[in-house]
Amino acid sequence: MSKNLKEKLAAYGMVLPAFLVVMLTVAYPIVSAVIQSFQDGSTGGFTLANYAYFFTDEIQRMNLLYTLYIVFVTVVVAIVVAYLLALYLRFVKSKISRTIGMLYLLPRFVPAMCAVYAMITIIRDTGMINRLGQIFGVNINLGMMYHASGIITMNLWFNIPFAAMMIAAGLGGIPDSIIEAASDVGAGKLTIFKTMILPLSLKDVVVAATFVFMSNVSSFTTPYLMGGNSPKMLGIALFDQFNRYLDYNRSAALSVIMFLLCSVSAVVYIYTNLKENDWEK
Repeated sequence: MSKNLKEKLAAYGMVLPAFLVVMLTVAYPIVSAVIQSFQDGSTGGFTLANYAYFFTDEIQRMNLLYTLYIVFVTVVVAIVVAYLLALYLRFVKSKISRTIGMLYLLPRFVPAMCAVYAMITIIRDTGMINRLGQIFGVNINLGMMYHASGIITMNLWFNIPFAAMMIAAGLGGIPDSIIEAASDVGAGKLTIFKTMILPLSLKDVVVAATFVFMSNVSSFTTPYLMGGNSPKMLGIALFDQFNRYLDYNRSAALSVIMFLLCSVSAVVYIYTNLKENDWEK
């Protein structure tokens, strides 16, 4: 056996344990779920009925549209606010910006369950906002509990700091020298933003949007505690199929559908990283 072959076998041997762990904990469950999603629950034969159910049943179709609505609104609002926050932290040098820079990530360190319950005590119709209004003789009923607006608000609490952190990291890589050089030749702030800052940070904005999208498609805690009975987000619909109705084949089909939705975002993320040189140009 040659020395080169021994080195290759040694390298593969060291990688093999990690590869087996990934195959057993990630690949095998995915393959098993895909196979089960095409099986009839009673006969075990091949069927597309499990997938058809989620696109033909009115309630399940509403759940899908409801989820996409919440996710897209969350992504758009979170990215816009996070981008503005990142711009402020990057280019405004003041005591206030430094203080915000130290505090804006705190929501990420609050446990999800605690944060959701805290939000509930504030926005529900008998919550803190309503009680403060009662002091001034005003009955404030926000109507955000068991409504999409409440879920979106809670999603923004979690996602704005995360997206701002990613975008701020990208903005931090823009040299001050090129901005100062553009200012020296008479370029205005709006021109500098459109021609230099935005193109150089657009890649990071896209990457942040993909992560926000994927994290909200399968969200469970917030819609479980703040969502209504109908429509439901897909994470809750999957929980019902698996635990309440014990329909494991439909659960597998819905898992695959959610995986495919997240895969769209994953493809954008991979494409963005593969085209990194083009983004920089």
